[in-house]
Amino acid sequence: MAGAAGSVAGGFGSVPARPMNVVFILIDDMGWADLGCYGSRFHETPRIDRFAAESMRFTNATAACPVCSPTRASILTGKHPARLQLTDWIPGNRTPHRFLPLEFAQHLPDGEVTIAESLRQAGYRTALIGKWHLGAPPHTPERFGFQRNVAGCERGSPPSYFTPYQLQNLEDGPEGEYLTDRLTEEAVRFLEESDGRPFFLYFPHYAVHNPMQGKAAAVERFRRKLATMPPPAGPRFKPEGPRQCNQVQENPVYAAMVESVDESVGRVLDTLRRLGREEDTVVVFFSDNGGLSTSEGSPTSNVPLRAGKGWLYEGGIREPLIVRWPGVTRPGSVCETPVCSMDFYPTLLQAAGLPLRPRQHRDGTSLLPLLQGRRPSRERALFWHYPHLSNQGCTPCGAVRLGQYKLVEWFHDGRVELYDLEKDPGEERDLAPREPARAASLRRRLEAWRRAVGARMPERNPDWREP
Repeated sequence: MAGAAGSVAGGFGSVPARPMNVVFILIDDMGWADLGCYGSRFHETPRIDRFAAESMRFTNATAACPVCSPTRASILTGKHPARLQLTDWIPGNRTPHRFLPLEFAQHLPDGEVTIAESLRQAGYRTALIGKWHLGAPPHTPERFGFQRNVAGCERGSPPSYFTPYQLQNLEDGPEGEYLTDRLTEEAVRFLEESDGRPFFLYFPHYAVHNPMQGKAAAVERFRRKLATMPPPAGPRFKPEGPRQCNQVQENPVYAAMVESVDESVGRVLDTLRRLGREEDTVVVFFSDNGGLSTSEGSPTSNVPLRAGKGWLYEGGIREPLIVRWPGVTRPGSVCETPVCSMDFYPTLLQAAGLPLRPRQHRDGTSLLPLLQGRRPSRERALFWHYPHLSNQGCTPCGAVRLGQYKLVEWFHDGRVELYDLEKDPGEERDLAPREPARAASLRRRLEAWRRAVGARMPERNPDWREP
């Protein structure tokens, strides 16, 4: 049972002594730079910023994929999407291009023991409140360890953020009710019903994904704020492949949606405090991919990072990550070590005082040592595989990061790009021509990793003619 917080030595960074409850808040399409504590000057997130000041904030946390479904699968299974053969958003983009559309899993594979199932087996109450997007019935959250499912279905986005919602397992609310607020009410209700029992609340918001719809008063307030701000010093858009990439955060509707997320996080944290569960609960805040900046309205900017959702540049995969683990994380601490979304599974097992399941979370590494303030003993390579044409303009590619260096490989022509992310976080200076040996070494690592996990590669379209 989860009880009062404690640790063997009683100080920050100590080995946790008791099982902890878990609240995992996942935001959809929130960019690395969308929060005040990550540098935003237009969006207003005072509650999340305060939470970051009480927690450890990661500056190099990444999603396993630049789109939603694969990252969600990686969080729940501890496996890389390429190993799961679930490498694109469901059902995926079938637009003809120089590669044939690559077939991939259309649901979370049967037989996967998710982190929810592991915790449920240990006596935790489990709930998913919000977005699932990992398969249609019978591949629902209930099949993968969640005892309660509110609004989780095959949809990747809501028809509307205002009732009627048309989402399974969620009754419509009174006129004018806002989805982010309603899901928060459901999350608060679940916490209030815990009655001293251990719980795992997986709270994946639909926000801030399209459609762009915010509460009218907030939208108007951000319109007024925008009118008082000086014009941007540089261009509002820059070319990114065949698209134009937003360079400036100035969308009042998007800002209002971010504010509603901030209010939601504040309510959840306040509820834990009111119920006396704050000190025995690990809280994780994360996003599933980068902010949308090259298509579908381009409502945000990830600058200083390059590109956004749907791209393997940093703007598409680097995410805000904040973790509060009472007795373990030091308030206001910052971790610069690169980590990835597969790492949550083993971390949460340790938070629950459960043994690791290395055959399940094969691609994840526990974050506990980092949360305790320890430095990693060696550099760890992180890999990405996106063999699809994204809705946002990216073509099939892969990437590997080792330390400060990152290599991007484009499948259509075999070209590689090499970046020093420490000196060049915006990935503007390709070092591959000047450092061919390093580029070749990283490319060999990437190819070997693809073979090891059974990553599928796209086939060329014989009917394609270059424009």
